[in-house]
Amino acid sequence: MTQKELLYYEDAISHEDNIIKICDDMINTLEDEEIVSFMENQIQIHTNLKDKLFDVLEEKSNG
Repeated sequence: MTQKELLYYEDAISHEDNIIKICDDMINTLEDEEIVSFMENQIQIHTNLKDKLFDVLEEKSNG
């Protein structure tokens, strides 16, 4: 993996982390349970994406 590719992965992970934080912050301000549920689902989706990006980096570093 080139340095440039590694930077792309770092940026993508950072973006996913920001989305997770924004959703989490919004949950604390919401009253509608449907919207809270939607935001919790978004947190799970973006956490999974972030985990997949980390998995790819780990695979590349191990071989």
